[in-house]
Amino acid sequence: MKTVLIVEDEKLIRQGIRTMIQRSGVPVEMIMECGNGEMALEILQSQKVDVMFTDIRMPRMTGIELVQKVQELPEKPIIVAVSGYADFSYAVEMLRMGVREYLLKPVEREKLWSIMKQLEQEISVSQENSRTSKRLGHQQLKYLMLNEKITEEELNTMQSEYESEFDLHGYYVYALNPKEFHDAREQYIYLHNVEGYDVFLVSEKNAPLLLKNELAQEHVGISLPHSGIRELRAAYREATEARQSAFCTNRMHVCSGERGKRIPEQFYGQGQKLTGEEVKLQRVQLLGTDKTEELVKAWNGLFYAVTNEWITPFDFAKCIDDFFKDIRKTYRNMMEDEEDNVKRLADYYSFSALMPWQTEFMDWLLAFHERINSRYDVNKNQQKIKQAIDYIQKNYDKDLNMAVVSNHISMNYSLFSYLFKEYTGNNFVNYLKGIRMEEAKRLLAETDLRIIEISAKVGYDNEKHFMKIFKTSCGVSPSEYRKNVQLNS
Repeated sequence: MKTVLIVEDEKLIRQGIRTMIQRSGVPVEMIMECGNGEMALEILQSQKVDVMFTDIRMPRMTGIELVQKVQELPEKPIIVAVSGYADFSYAVEMLRMGVREYLLKPVEREKLWSIMKQLEQEISVSQENSRTSKRLGHQQLKYLMLNEKITEEELNTMQSEYESEFDLHGYYVYALNPKEFHDAREQYIYLHNVEGYDVFLVSEKNAPLLLKNELAQEHVGISLPHSGIRELRAAYREATEARQSAFCTNRMHVCSGERGKRIPEQFYGQGQKLTGEEVKLQRVQLLGTDKTEELVKAWNGLFYAVTNEWITPFDFAKCIDDFFKDIRKTYRNMMEDEEDNVKRLADYYSFSALMPWQTEFMDWLLAFHERINSRYDVNKNQQKIKQAIDYIQKNYDKDLNMAVVSNHISMNYSLFSYLFKEYTGNNFVNYLKGIRMEEAKRLLAETDLRIIEISAKVGYDNEKHFMKIFKTSCGVSPSEYRKNVQLNS
């Protein structure tokens, strides 16, 4: 359980109950104490308490008065009354008022422990039932958001079962890219990955708090205010459309129905042209040509237009979807190695906004462009890879990595990685390691150099790291390898 409150005007008794709780074997995150009913009521009004132990006779507000006040609270703790023998009749009255258990003073340790374990089990079962009920409710809310054809009977059932539970009397729907908010507060209804969106349902009262805290740095689409389960699907559609606008314009919070820029007619016409079939085809045909600057310009023009709202999110999405469809068809023999990248980039709304997606897309596009180019210049690329191999063989004893080698031969890093593996049948790291291990074996067999010296000669400045790699590669340590070679010679 999370929180236990001890209400008792005698300090020694309070402390004694606290110690018994701590030694009961039941984990409790927080134990609070107070000396009268008024203080206890203030605590209960400001935070959730799982279990409250309360004395009956206290100054300012008795235990009986406190229990009566607790019945008016929206979240009630489980109450255990603590009384002297003379007050037993009052304890019986409190049991009638909803008190779960009572303890006679002096409090017996075993009795308190038994009550704690019983209540812990009850709270655990209640919490699990609540979680199950909430999960089912969330599934029903998703179902309502995503289905157009819902019967009147289904609507009535959902309305009676979930509308009061989820407090849907005056709410907004927020939509953003899927992130998985593990610590979403109880004040919000949080639904992860609804058709590729994370969705929050939030009351009008808590809406500003959510935008100020959890969603302060997110690009969010916000619905108009709505009320009731019957309006949920419309609210969801408004939020997702606003989210698409937030993505395309790189704005943080976009409200449904928010008036956009006034676009002059000539700019709107330019946007129409950029989404026309002729220009869409041109963006595909420029790939693999020597017109790299034109390719970049064509795409930057599209991004500028959509950011400035010359193009609607719908038309932009269609342009991107059609582009990936066309390159899969045009370059199907090259798509196997690109599928993971294409799949990620085709899911553009999973990115927070256009700007980070644009950066990753253009990096991939130019690498793919170079790769297409390379297919028409195999000889040249093979010569460059041969130069790289020659450079590796002459410099394997230095601090070498793929960036250094690709820069040496003036080749794009991603293209070099692809061509190097295609030419050698091995990736760069394993190829370099193979050369180093072969030279290390030669030096172990033919020289009396110490292990630390051999490690340095084959490019490892850390002897232990070298020994670990050698054993992984060769199955034995360098010393064992040398010994085996000497025995067999």
